[in-house]
Amino acid sequence: MTDPNTSFFIGVDDFYDIYSDIYTELNYTEQGHNNNSFVVDESTLQCDQATFSHAVNVAACVFYAVVFALAVPGNVVVGLVIGSKRRLLSTSDVYLFHLMVADIVLALCLPFHAVSMLRGWLFGNVICKLVSVMKEVSFYTSILFLVCISIDRYQVIVRAMEVRQGKWRLGSCVVCLIVWVLGVGLSLPALHFEAYVPPNSSEMVCAEHYETESSDKWRVATRALRHLLGFLLPLAVMLCCYGVTVARLLRTQGFRRQRAMRVIVAVVAGFLLCWVPYHVAMIADTLLRAKAVSYSCRTRTAVTVALFATQSLGLLHCCVNPVLYAFVGQKFRSNLVRLLYKKGVLDRGSLSRVSRSTSQTSEHPSTVL
Repeated sequence: MTDPNTSFFIGVDDFYDIYSDIYTELNYTEQGHNNNSFVVDESTLQCDQATFSHAVNVAACVFYAVVFALAVPGNVVVGLVIGSKRRLLSTSDVYLFHLMVADIVLALCLPFHAVSMLRGWLFGNVICKLVSVMKEVSFYTSILFLVCISIDRYQVIVRAMEVRQGKWRLGSCVVCLIVWVLGVGLSLPALHFEAYVPPNSSEMVCAEHYETESSDKWRVATRALRHLLGFLLPLAVMLCCYGVTVARLLRTQGFRRQRAMRVIVAVVAGFLLCWVPYHVAMIADTLLRAKAVSYSCRTRTAVTVALFATQSLGLLHCCVNPVLYAFVGQKFRSNLVRLLYKKGVLDRGSLSRVSRSTSQTSEHPSTVL
């Protein structure tokens, strides 16, 4: 007689125990008692989702809050300094102004990330998509504006192309419009981000979510587009332009008069230091999803941790440029002091000291930074 309290249904945990026992026995027989082999295909394993301790989440939340507090006022000051010299702006200054706007767009995403680190995603599906698109737009436009700056410096310094005032204003405005349109267009795959609760989790997340069976293929395709158009090609253009430009400056006596290049090179270096590690981690994640490299749960966890750490480094970029301008760009400091003097914040003595310091240097006259 069968006990009615006994269940004939085997649960998932029971099945896992049975599987482990069978695997142990087969592994034992393989080692000394049988020639049969039993190899686990690790690419088919369901790895546990990597989780971070509460202390790490709190630290990340504080980090995002500090970066936000520095990025917004810092970039606003940069915009005011550039805007106060509208008649003296070069093409590179216009691109740097739009780069500042892109940094503010990225900074506005940080409060959402900070809250989600502690409480999960609380803002719904629409805000999830909006924040994801804003972050992608900021990334794409930032690197495209840096490409524009590198091409502009190449034309001015290497090819000695001095553009007429009316033409460069119209041309730079058209280029900026094209960059923003491209940035928005390339960011549309971020609409696949959704607010949902992952399996074996109690908190909602805002992440890529594909409901089709070919989710990995779609993810790999969009990632490949991002790696190519959002990183590799722009990086190649920048390296070529700056390599030729710096080589030309080193061969000329006017290198000392091109001090403004220090600011531009510092801006490019800051961008690369912040975003290259994230792209390397993203490429590793893409290769794992495409089964192009050996897959294991340990590798999956390592890549997930690397993505978390390098994304935080990338988000730091939105407050880096104002710091670089303040420490590297002497003309930026002098223009900031003049702006503060006009607003009544500083006295004439401070303005005189800055004017004497600036007159002793020979920076390129076509830039305000």
